[in-house]
Amino acid sequence: MKIAYASDTGRVRADNQDYVGVFINQTGAQLAIVADGVGGENGGDVAATMAVSHIGNEWQQTDVHDIWAAKDWMLQQTAQENETILKKANRYRTLRGMATTLVVAVILAEQVVIANLGDSRAYLIRDDEMRQLTVDHNLASELLQRGAITADEAVAHPGRHVITRQLGVTEEANPDVFEFATRPGDLLVLTTDGMPKHVSDAKVLATILASDNLTDAVASLIAQTNDTGGSDNVTVLIGQQESEDR
Repeated sequence: MKIAYASDTGRVRADNQDYVGVFINQTGAQLAIVADGVGGENGGDVAATMAVSHIGNEWQQTDVHDIWAAKDWMLQQTAQENETILKKANRYRTLRGMATTLVVAVILAEQVVIANLGDSRAYLIRDDEMRQLTVDHNLASELLQRGAITADEAVAHPGRHVITRQLGVTEEANPDVFEFATRPGDLLVLTTDGMPKHVSDAKVLATILASDNLTDAVASLIAQTNDTGGSDNVTVLIGQQESEDR
């Protein structure tokens, strides 16, 4: 998969607690990962950096090449990294309370495995239509799923800031993990919540489809996020599934 990504501090925050990376394992399979640190001054950037670098480095050592092994590996790695973050936070007073959201994609020849914790998202664009693959792990999303609030109410509900699943808070990580078959031309979008706060899904789709290349699309989405508020750090990663003859 051809991939482009970038991260930006935004217009309000002093520091960037997002972290992003792409890694390749021993079989040539890719792993794309985006994290958004939680905990403010108490090490959110440390937790995000740990998650991306540790999981990415572990991926580089594997020979995973099938869907079942990828799913098992995802669950093992999120559990392991959750324990690592908790131990470090408990060891250092300045890091207590640190945590991170996470969205990870293992990209195989014709399939993708996604895992997520928190409100960093994955989208799929296919046949000029975009759909959100992940479900946000926040209070507003949970209320919406239970039917307690409407979709319109969820957009501005204060519970959207209350993360209900993340790495580094409880002793058990509980990511959503799922897979789907890819087609040539598919576009995979991973992003922290900084972009969806300011740019609608319709505008994201239109921007990507109108861009000459993935790098331009990423830059344009970050610019739009900042131009319409930039209240948070923003990270965008876009991957395009190439045709079989490339």
